Amino acid sequence: MGERLTKEGHGWRLGWDATAPHYQGLLAGKAWAIELTQVEFLTFRRLVVEISETMDAIAADLMDTERITCEAEADCLWLEAEGFPDAYSLRFILTTGRCCQGEWDADATQKIIQAISHETGF
Repeated sequence: MGERLTKEGHGWRLGWDATAPHYQGLLAGKAWAIELTQVEFLTFRRLVVEISETMDAIAADLMDTERITCEAEADCLWLEAEGFPDAYSLRFILTTGRCCQGEWDADATQKIIQAISHETGF
């Protein structure tokens, strides 16, 4: 990850500042934002990739109208996807320190998944 990077769109924002003393990561939605430590941000990124891969793998086994819920969890973070394999919302709960939560709609979720791909620097 580069020293400083921000990606954003309608209803979402991700940020990284490697030079920040304590909170290097940023997650934001339409009306909220939370700064994350390096460990929290890297965990978020890893769990988003896991959820995305799981939703892709499940897609072939579902009927077109079938909605699903998928969860991923680590020591400091819980993540949930809910919806269709190609259009789902994402919700997280930070379970350490500040104990907060946030969520994104399906459109923002797809943009977040694209933003954390290896090609974009996150």
